[in-house]
Amino acid sequence: MPTVIPLAELASHVGETFGGATVEVTQEMIDGFAAATGDHQWIHTDAERAAAGPFGTTIAHGYLTLSLVPVLLAGALEVSGVGMGVNYGLNRCRFPAPVPSGSKVAGQARLAAVDALEGGAVQATVAVSVTVEGAQKPSCVAEVLLRYYPG
Repeated sequence: MPTVIPLAELASHVGETFGGATVEVTQEMIDGFAAATGDHQWIHTDAERAAAGPFGTTIAHGYLTLSLVPVLLAGALEVSGVGMGVNYGLNRCRFPAPVPSGSKVAGQARLAAVDALEGGAVQATVAVSVTVEGAQKPSCVAEVLLRYYPG
């Protein structure tokens, strides 16, 4: 269950960390992402070749891992009193470790900043970490910008 925070109170939670959902990254997801993006590099889609490669199996694309952030965040934090929320972009994103196919990833989010915008809207800067269960190093770290407009 996500932590629910009213939009008007979001700024008072800066610095807090929220744990999120877990998602299994299947080969079917990886293949679908490859089809959607045209990135069919063998480390993602060729199980036989990848078994002999540096990771011992196929791995998720970095951008596939990043694309899981919304579902992982939804399991961590819900902002109530919002008429519309939009992904405004990223300040920073890195992929320090691979996500092997068949692994589960978990998300963690730290509310780094909340800035007021016109009309009662806010921009939240959220430091996100996506980590394979049991791994020492995160697979994706990103500073995500989210804009919330009152409803």
